[in-house]
Amino acid sequence: MSLSRRQFLISGGLLFALPWAKNVASQEARILRIGTASTAGIYFPIGGLIASAISSPPGSRECERGGSCGVPNLIATAQSTEGSAFNVAAIEQGNLETALAQADVAFWAYHAEGPYEGRDRMQNLRTIANLYPEVIQVVTREDSEIESPQDLAGKRISLDQKGSGSLVDALLILEAWGLSPDDFEASYLAPNVAASQLRKGELDGFFMVAGTPTPAINDLTEEVSIRLLRLEGEPVERLQSRYPFFSTAEVSEGTYEGVPGTPSLSVGAQWLVDARLEEELVFQMTRAFWHPMHRKLFEEGHPQARRISLDTALNGLGAPLHPGAKRYYESIGITIIEPYETE
Repeated sequence: MSLSRRQFLISGGLLFALPWAKNVASQEARILRIGTASTAGIYFPIGGLIASAISSPPGSRECERGGSCGVPNLIATAQSTEGSAFNVAAIEQGNLETALAQADVAFWAYHAEGPYEGRDRMQNLRTIANLYPEVIQVVTREDSEIESPQDLAGKRISLDQKGSGSLVDALLILEAWGLSPDDFEASYLAPNVAASQLRKGELDGFFMVAGTPTPAINDLTEEVSIRLLRLEGEPVERLQSRYPFFSTAEVSEGTYEGVPGTPSLSVGAQWLVDARLEEELVFQMTRAFWHPMHRKLFEEGHPQARRISLDTALNGLGAPLHPGAKRYYESIGITIIEPYETE
């Protein structure tokens, strides 16, 4: 899979077509790409914040003098992609150096299990940090007859883009309620497109897995009243017993205008990296990411970024820590307990 220029939107409006391993012109700079997802979701702005935190272009003032606290001579850029499944494949194939992805997608891809059963393991996936929980959201109009996942049968439903983590989880939710895409008119649309079609009455519902509030859904509530389907009961219990990376969650009342508190499930959004990146570079990236000076950047940058914390940085990792990230956490006294050995 190659990544063309048209497949990426770069935060800050900059488009770098050079490979990451090359220098920029005569400057001793290194370019690193952070794969995200649709610009209508949360990965893209979070990726932009990470890029800002770890970047320190040539000529930047030193951190100690009030300048950049990123990695010297590193220029990181957030790139819009199709989402988690696309991102893990791009890392494995060397087309992205780092990306955001759902923990479940990373876990399956690394172990060649679940949707990846029968494929080669994506053995180059490594983790830098767990970031925040992503909630499974099934959106319909409030005036529709759809009140539970079972009611999706026979309707027009978008399962998110092919290559997205949302699609992977949507299929699991459907299976838990005894459904498949064959039971309704399925489409595979980006969240902003799905929201637009729902607003116009061209779609009956859509799935999205993201931190809350999600911009595409928030914008939708300004024009139409919506309902989030309640994910609870025995189907959820079966899912959790089979897939331990699922956690119970709730979209609290007030998250979206007119929507009451709604039980659901969540998975972790995680920052992944190519195992082939040098240990020292990833150590510096991890240290820059957690630098105290960047707390304000995250607090003011996005509501979900406020949930990024060292206390949960190692929760539910979908793939092993990169040795450089492991070295950083150990250097600040964090005990590393992983479900498998870091390679």
